Amino acid sequence: MILLFETKPVFAAGALQFAFDKATTEGKITIGALVLISLFSWSVIISKLFQLGRAARASAKFFGAFGKTRSPHELESSGKRFEGAPVYELYKAALAELDAQSKASPLPAGKISPIAFEAVRVAIEEAAISETLALEKGMIVLSTAVAGGPFIGLLGTVWGVMETFAGIARANAASLTAMAPGVAGALIATVAGLMVAIPAMFAYNFMVTRIRAFTQELDSFGIKFATQIEQNFVEDHALAEGVRAAIQAALIDRIP
Repeated sequence: MILLFETKPVFAAGALQFAFDKATTEGKITIGALVLISLFSWSVIISKLFQLGRAARASAKFFGAFGKTRSPHELESSGKRFEGAPVYELYKAALAELDAQSKASPLPAGKISPIAFEAVRVAIEEAAISETLALEKGMIVLSTAVAGGPFIGLLGTVWGVMETFAGIARANAASLTAMAPGVAGALIATVAGLMVAIPAMFAYNFMVTRIRAFTQELDSFGIKFATQIEQNFVEDHALAEGVRAAIQAALIDRIP
């Protein structure tokens, strides 16, 4: 009866509140650090969810419109914009480099040489890398929360348990009543670490999967679009050299 009477106020006040009140200063500092990590991770989770959702919607619209085109410039000429779609940014970067190479090319009808096409291919690869980095921005915060949260909490717990046993040793009072408050105050740090890590883990795994899908889309579209540009704008270098050689030979034959 005495034990029941003594535990009622603890449960009425709440186990977490009781444990936090009994936590050491080092444990409370650890919990404060975990709260800051949690705030950063949740800000990343919310912002990335908006970013990935917007990218998914814009990419779906872009692929739907691009699939109806027959030439690389047709979609740009339509005036449609697909802001937020990573593949759209790749598309714009490729066309910008293609137009720059076409203006500088001595070949007729907007054709470019194979060497100029390599510059377009590099622009596509750089745009794909840039968009991948933009998609992955902030993910280090979630991975840090997943990997570091439990360990930071464990540090607070071990420190709290150490303080508890040290206090019991100094007081020479090794009883459950003396140990329970200190152990409870120590364990709340581990609870806080897990509360930080678990949501971050689920969000991280989901977002990594979505980012990988976007990266594969970028790679696939980059190859497809580069092939389309090559078919429409690249002068056959070997054929051009053969024609030039034949013309030169004919001219030499005409020389008396």
